[in-house]
Amino acid sequence: MRVTAVLVAYNRRELLRESLAALAAQSRPVDRLVVVDNSSDDGSVEVAAEMLEAWGERARHIQLTENTGGAGGFAAGIAAAVVEEDTDWVWVMDDDTVPGPDALAGALETHERYRATGPDDLAVMGSRVVWTDGEDHPMNTPKPKIRASAAERARAASVDAMEIRSISFVSAFLRAARVREQGLPIADYFLWNDDFEYSARLLRGARGLYVPASVVTHRTEKRGSSDQDPGARFFYEVRNKLWVFRRSPALFPWEKVLYAAATARRWFRTFRASRDRAQLRDCLRRGWSEGWLRAPRSTRDVLRDAGVPVDVMYEVERLSRLNGR
Repeated sequence: MRVTAVLVAYNRRELLRESLAALAAQSRPVDRLVVVDNSSDDGSVEVAAEMLEAWGERARHIQLTENTGGAGGFAAGIAAAVVEEDTDWVWVMDDDTVPGPDALAGALETHERYRATGPDDLAVMGSRVVWTDGEDHPMNTPKPKIRASAAERARAASVDAMEIRSISFVSAFLRAARVREQGLPIADYFLWNDDFEYSARLLRGARGLYVPASVVTHRTEKRGSSDQDPGARFFYEVRNKLWVFRRSPALFPWEKVLYAAATARRWFRTFRASRDRAQLRDCLRRGWSEGWLRAPRSTRDVLRDAGVPVDVMYEVERLSRLNGR
């Protein structure tokens, strides 16, 4: 199995250095590495260039000319990974993700054990994400798949894993063959819910596992869940959730009902905990309006003038034509 790691960076130079060092120190080496810089201006570009020298031809540094957010960065990086036809898995993460030394080995070993138990229908794997204190990070800890069959649960448990329906981009392993079938993340999401929509799309009709044997540290400032006060970013939460529920094929209709109810509860908790409810109300109003009145632009349109290399842009356009995104 050949694994290409994709790391998206934006203005976190020292965290980027730590993340790249951890990728270089994997007990099972990464086969290729793609670093996508979202037009940083804090020296991240220079840090990446310096640290990628040791990788030689196994690394690629894509420097975008504008900040396309996590969604755009991952779309470009994943496209760059699957351009290489021998890529089997794409391992994605942000620049504040620090993989443990056995993060890759643990995931691949779990996949091998899973293959031995039946059909190799695995499309996505997610690492165990901890905070700096070693405890599970609530922002990135997935829930068990709703309505997973007894056979699905038993098969996942037999390899010390858990069946899932979605995963965050904080250390997700994406099957390259499934990416080529389903296309790329929707770059116009910019940030928030792009990973939820994309992983759920990859997993509709396929299997996904939460893999505790693969451990990474998410070095956020605080150890909190997704219902903490997001400030101005709440606009993206509202708009993008509406896009998921109204326009994405990722979820079955009954799932949309359940996830919409869970979203309403989380928004209520967010408002209750906020110190600036006026800002959240404004974000809710604008996000609600845009989520209903506008569809996301295609990923090829978002990335066309963002400095994506020609061969990668060709792959973006090919996958966008294939999936209408």
